[in-house]
Amino acid sequence: MFDESANARANGATKTQSSSASNLTQPFDSSVPWLETQAEVTACRYEFARMNTFSLGIVTSPNRFMVSFSYYAHAKTFCDQFTSPVAMGNGETFPVFYNPLNPQQNSRSESAPTSRVPLFAYGVAGSIVISLLYLAMIGGCQ
Repeated sequence: MFDESANARANGATKTQSSSASNLTQPFDSSVPWLETQAEVTACRYEFARMNTFSLGIVTSPNRFMVSFSYYAHAKTFCDQFTSPVAMGNGETFPVFYNPLNPQQNSRSESAPTSRVPLFAYGVAGSIVISLLYLAMIGGCQ
């Protein structure tokens, strides 16, 4: 039994304890397979849609719940949070994968930087380009 589960983990396959999450797999391709543990919801609050001046009032994800959770890995307790379209009750558990080389990194984390550039940055870059074109057209500074 021990050899069978060790072989499964070595090949990147993992099993889940919960029947509702039986199709859960490792979240990232990696040479080191991520390990699974159970996380517990510590708080869940509703996040109202916020309008932002820089996004010109475009709401990307209205109506969402901010779920805080904790999990135990490598003799430490780690805490994180994620957004969910549905509420989760305090004490509710769910499976989460974590990186054994960096246990604070998990499959539910939203702390990774996003690759989206804010609309404000496009506005600044555009105004600089237009200013340079205008100076080039009128002959520059004399």
